[in-house]
Amino acid sequence: MAQVRRPTLSDADGARRDRDRGRHGHRPHLSTVDEHATVPVVASVVRRGDRYLLGRRPAAKRHGGLWEFPGGKVLEGESRLEAARRELAEELDLAVVSLGDLLLSVHDEGSPFVIEFFETVAEGTPVAREHTDLGWFGFPELRSLALAPADARFVAHLARGNP
Repeated sequence: MAQVRRPTLSDADGARRDRDRGRHGHRPHLSTVDEHATVPVVASVVRRGDRYLLGRRPAAKRHGGLWEFPGGKVLEGESRLEAARRELAEELDLAVVSLGDLLLSVHDEGSPFVIEFFETVAEGTPVAREHTDLGWFGFPELRSLALAPADARFVAHLARGNP
């Protein structure tokens, strides 16, 4: 079995390291990614009568097993309407007719995602292509579901009498 030789820090490497450190001895942040950048996510609030459409997230995903309003990330250069159309077609086989008002915007703690809840009019019969389950729930039922955190905040917003 061959031995792996570990590199050692030479005096030249040490001088380079010291030179590359900032005024306070810390290495300057070299990442080109903004640590505070946010990723917009459209959540479609699809309602038929007094019932809301929700999907259960797959176990392997963030917030797996919890219920959510369907939607997904807004891609670069895409409008919120285009994102809702793409996501609901991919995930549920639904055709988005229109995207209404922004009802609430919620930062998903511990992630870069900002979930934007929009009134959404969609046609078709939903098919669970990515969710493990789908359901139409009346408002009282929504309050008893195990919801993803941002979705729970949206339901609380609705409970306070907000549209």
